[in-house]
Amino acid sequence: MLEIEVKARIDSIPAVEARILELGGVFRKEVIEVDVYYNHPSRDFAETDEAIRLRKVEGMVFLTYKGPKIDGLTKTREEFTLKVDSWDNSASILRALGFTEVMAVTKRRRYLRLDSFEIMLDYLEGLGSFIEVETGGEYEPDVLFDFLRELGVEGSETRSYLELVLEKQLNMKKS
Repeated sequence: MLEIEVKARIDSIPAVEARILELGGVFRKEVIEVDVYYNHPSRDFAETDEAIRLRKVEGMVFLTYKGPKIDGLTKTREEFTLKVDSWDNSASILRALGFTEVMAVTKRRRYLRLDSFEIMLDYLEGLGSFIEVETGGEYEPDVLFDFLRELGVEGSETRSYLELVLEKQLNMKKS
């Protein structure tokens, strides 16, 4: 499955959410998501632009593999997710196969929907606020960027939250 997505930094979740609702969007839910990322035993996912993670949300656990991004503008990539019945067993299987835990990333996420857009407004302690917009169907980045502009959002962030957190930690060590 292809995940077609753009992400951008935003100054204010309430302001962006108000604009989405004004355009006819619908608030769906707010959740806390805990993602634990792992690295492959024989290749460095930071170099191959892949990811494997366990996600805990609303009492459920999901294992996800993300392939390399297909362009430099969006976060579009192949993605496979499956629901698993146990966080501990899944983590144990990954460790037994030689995967090593890189880091946990926790975010507060608000889900909204507008037309064909699935919209996530994320807050990460220490990183700030972001919007992610996904669409099903055809790969049409201009449609996603036009929608962001309609919301008053400019720019694009192609790095993952894991990459942003690791970069911030590295910069803090340097200073």
